[in-house]
Amino acid sequence: MPDFVPIPSPGIPLAYGDLGDPLVVIVHDWYGRLPWLEPYAIALAAQGFRVVVPDLFDGLCTTESAGGRILLERLDLGFALAAIDDIIQEARADGSHRVGVIGFSMGGWISLLHAQGGETDAVVAYYASLTPDDHGVIPCPVLLQFAEADEWSEGEEPPAFIARLEEHGTPVTTHTYLGTRHSFANASLPLTRDANAAALAFARTAQFLTKHLVD
Repeated sequence: MPDFVPIPSPGIPLAYGDLGDPLVVIVHDWYGRLPWLEPYAIALAAQGFRVVVPDLFDGLCTTESAGGRILLERLDLGFALAAIDDIIQEARADGSHRVGVIGFSMGGWISLLHAQGGETDAVVAYYASLTPDDHGVIPCPVLLQFAEADEWSEGEEPPAFIARLEEHGTPVTTHTYLGTRHSFANASLPLTRDANAAALAFARTAQFLTKHLVD
């Protein structure tokens, strides 16, 4: 049985930065809201964003793939999408006029699904795409950050997804990081972490969000 680790403030979104700044919602991967997301969020808030990180697994996280699969089975997609909507509505009430969402792996998939609803001005997905069955029109700019070595199920391969985005007229930017594997940005997973690629991906993410969210 994999180990599950409780996290602080279970079920409560963590917020960084100033109210009224452009909002960025960070959606964690299937490992849960691991500690590495806090410095990531703080660094992004320092760029002038209001950053909120929800917990989609009610206080549990893990560093084991087997645990991640179990947590993924517990995912309530409707709840996840509603949680992002709630964060956006609250931030708009506090003065945030533009909204971006960043998602990692499972969180990237959720972020791309959410972006189809038209509530976001920019979306960033790390090592994630949508199948033809999931994919509708995404009416905002998309940044896709891919690992070089990854496994994709049939119908999920990035080139096909990118082609559909371009066919629909979605502005899309892609980067693939040589020598990396899935989860290269997750600093709580040292076996797959690539610090240099993660730093470059963060810089590109911040630049992309600044371009599309900051007046």
